[in-house]
Amino acid sequence: MKNLLNSKFLIVFIFVVGISTVLSAQDVTTVDALSEDISNNLDLEAVASIFGDSKDLEDFENRLNDPKAQISNLDLNGDNNVDYLRVVEVAENNTHLIAIQAVLGKDLYQDVATIEVEKDNNGATSVQVVGDVYMYGPNYIIEPIYVHPPVFFTFFWRPYYRPYHSIFYWGYYPGHFHYWHPVHVNVYRTNVHVHINRHYTFRRTNVRRSNVAVNLHVTHRRNDYGRRHPNRAYVSRTRRISHTNSVRRNTVRSQQHSIAKKRTAKANQSRVARKKTKAKPRKTNYKKRGNTNIRKQKAGKRGSKRKKRH
Repeated sequence: MKNLLNSKFLIVFIFVVGISTVLSAQDVTTVDALSEDISNNLDLEAVASIFGDSKDLEDFENRLNDPKAQISNLDLNGDNNVDYLRVVEVAENNTHLIAIQAVLGKDLYQDVATIEVEKDNNGATSVQVVGDVYMYGPNYIIEPIYVHPPVFFTFFWRPYYRPYHSIFYWGYYPGHFHYWHPVHVNVYRTNVHVHINRHYTFRRTNVRRSNVAVNLHVTHRRNDYGRRHPNRAYVSRTRRISHTNSVRRNTVRSQQHSIAKKRTAKANQSRVARKKTKAKPRKTNYKKRGNTNIRKQKAGKRGSKRKKRH
């Protein structure tokens, strides 16, 4: 009976340990490496929201770098400070390209996103926020639909409009600005969520509307950081991430398979042990149950002695 209880306890213990091991192994895959990707540290819907709420591009740049709002969580140069984002605009006829560039060092800039504003022949204005291919990969495009067009759009179409160009650079920033440290991406996304204007609609597309804006971007794009670190481009990052996640999935499957084999082996051992326990002959307690047999044996011996006397 003790052996049977011990076997059952062993099975239960192995099962509990096995389940906990499987769960801990599965936790490895719940955190996708993509959640730590640098592109998740600048929410383009938040960028599109404050763009629509700004009174002009200078105000837009101030909002991008507001230490209280913390719209950005980017730290590309790895100095444990969120990078200052400057705004640079170029225009051609009815097309305006607004580049958002991270200031990473002396004369070192990296485009992180562009906002492309264009008015067609019918007077309709389209806006696209495009993540830079180095940061977000190809065709990461958001189309914000504003309740009312941003107030400064009317300035864009004036004949003597001068495109905005930030006056700030590495080591020279506006008085209200001060550095802050980057936070974990989950904390950032929780904080930045409140700055997304829910009265606006955001559509995803993979087609850029303006060929003029594309050509302007090719001419004026700053990719200083990307040229220095080509291995950190989106394509390279996702390739490494896919490999890492594949290794993790294979490791978890191998652990689960090993645990299942051990559980099966233990269960088989337990069955064999139970069968052996059942097959053992039951001992007879002659003191309690065997009195009748003992009397019969004694009576037989006495009878044989009588026969010999006769």
